[in-house]
Amino acid sequence: MLNKDTLFALSLFPYLGFLWFLTRSGQTPRLALIGFYVLLLFVFITIPAGIYAQIAYDTSLANVDWLHGSAEFFLTLSNILVVLGFRQAIVAQKQANQKEANIKSVREE
Repeated sequence: MLNKDTLFALSLFPYLGFLWFLTRSGQTPRLALIGFYVLLLFVFITIPAGIYAQIAYDTSLANVDWLHGSAEFFLTLSNILVVLGFRQAIVAQKQANQKEANIKSVREE
């Protein structure tokens, strides 16, 4: 059975592939894409924060509130950017559809 650290490290490869495909497709809203990359930043910040918590406080990251909260900020930021990015894309698409409908109705008159 894989331990949690090995599983965590192995999970990075599918996520990197996910980021590669999102970036390459060119269809992901830019702000959402930035949010997905910030999630990767969260992972890279959490690893040394966890090591520091273990060395300095002899406990896990989850038990050092100031350090855990600081790391979790990047997860929250990531989620906000992804949501705002897709929201912007939905609003833009709705506006484009409305504009197209207005043009169609003007032509029919």
